[in-house]
Amino acid sequence: MNNRTKWQRWRRNPVVKHLLFALGWLLIVAAIPVGILPGPGGVFVFAAGLALVLETSPWAKRIYARAGKRWPRLGGWMDWGLRRPSAKRRIARDTPTMAATD
Repeated sequence: MNNRTKWQRWRRNPVVKHLLFALGWLLIVAAIPVGILPGPGGVFVFAAGLALVLETSPWAKRIYARAGKRWPRLGGWMDWGLRRPSAKRRIARDTPTMAATD
């Protein structure tokens, strides 16, 4: 069994999922005091916490998807920021194709 499979099995454990969810919220809350310090540290702490919450919570995924559909421009930025495959699909869909004119 390779390391990736071990990691995935470990993350599917319900206790680990709850711990990662709690850690995500802890990072989101910690982003406030870290954001007061000089530099962009709060943004990275918040992004890490949000990523953990989105990975481990079905309701957060629903809210994320609903926000992306309601505000497509915001959805594009969210997908681009999280490097999601849907960002590439969205760009390909919105880019006009050059029809061959003879």
